[in-house]
Amino acid sequence: MTRPIIDASPGINFFSLNKERLLIATLGPLSAPEAVRDEVLRKSRTESRFKAGGQVWRKLEPRYMEVLSDDVTDELATAVNRISGMPVERRIRRSEDLGEVMVIAHAVVMAEGGNDVYVLIDDGGGRKLAGSEARRLDRLRRAGRKVGAIWLVGTVTVLEKAAGSEYLPDRGAMRDLYQRLRGLDDGLPPLDQTQLMVLPCWP
Repeated sequence: MTRPIIDASPGINFFSLNKERLLIATLGPLSAPEAVRDEVLRKSRTESRFKAGGQVWRKLEPRYMEVLSDDVTDELATAVNRISGMPVERRIRRSEDLGEVMVIAHAVVMAEGGNDVYVLIDDGGGRKLAGSEARRLDRLRRAGRKVGAIWLVGTVTVLEKAAGSEYLPDRGAMRDLYQRLRGLDDGLPPLDQTQLMVLPCWP
C-alpha cells in the first residue's frame, strides 16, 4: 500500500484547524502532488481562514508529507489526458481543479504499477472522476491485468475512522470538529445527513 494522496480542500481544512495529527494518525503518512501543495499555500496567503493551514503544511516533515513531482512523464500525461479530456500541456496551464486532476492522475499511475492507493477527495466532481478511474482499474483486473486499486475516501470517512480515538473521544468532540470543518467547507453535508453521531463506538 502506498501513501494516501490528498486533495487540497480536505487537507487545508484539517490543517487550518491544527488537526494534522488526527489526519495522519487515521490515514498514515500522506502524499500530495505539487499542484495541491501550491494550492494550499496560495489559499493560506489569500484567505485568512486558511492561514494556519499553510503554516502547518510548511512544518510537516517529509516522513509525514511527501510531495509528488508533477513533472510530466508518459504515464502521467496519459492519465491526465484521459481524466481531463485534454493534453497535459494544456491542462497544467489551467489552475481550476488542477490539484484534484493531478491527485487522480498520480493515483492512476501508481495503481497501474500494481499498487493499491487511497485518495482523499471531497469535491463531487473529483470523486466522480476518481470513481470512474477506480472502475476502469476494476475492469482491467477482471480481464487479467495485474493492476492495483484506487480506494476513495472523504472527510466523513476520516472522521468515522477516528471516532473513539484520543482525537475524537466522544460525540461532543465529533460534533464540535465537524461544525468547524463545515465552517471552512460548506460542501460537506449537514451533520444529520451523516452517520457520525450514531457510530457503534459511541456508548
